[in-house]
Amino acid sequence: MKKKLSHLALAALFGAAAVGGALAFAQGNDGLLDSLERGLWQLRAVGGGPSGAAVNQICLGDSNRLVQIQHGNTPCTQFVVRSAPNSVTISYSCKGEGQGLTTIRKESGKLIQIQSQGIRNNAPFSFSVEGRKTGTC
Repeated sequence: MKKKLSHLALAALFGAAAVGGALAFAQGNDGLLDSLERGLWQLRAVGGGPSGAAVNQICLGDSNRLVQIQHGNTPCTQFVVRSAPNSVTISYSCKGEGQGLTTIRKESGKLIQIQSQGIRNNAPFSFSVEGRKTGTC
């Protein structure tokens, strides 16, 4: 019986370490977003027409605003789904307000591509925009 308990304890310990490592990865992996220049960013639809984004420009101070454009300053929990040197995909959930999945691809510190989809106000949204730094704010 003691041997079985020690195996369970070890399994729980390794499981907790794995979860802790995943959380640290999710929370600490915003380097791509932090590398973007701060200031006024213009958002334009990819392919012409209306963008479908909630805003056409954003004053970038907190890079997390790019993740949840449709949900603005609503407090949301975010989780990094996928990360690569030039792109990041983040899932987010805003209690009672909806959720989304956003991919940001960095072309330079002043140029990005954003694709986002999710639910806001009980309705689906989906958009693709190009973000370009245009000045200060």
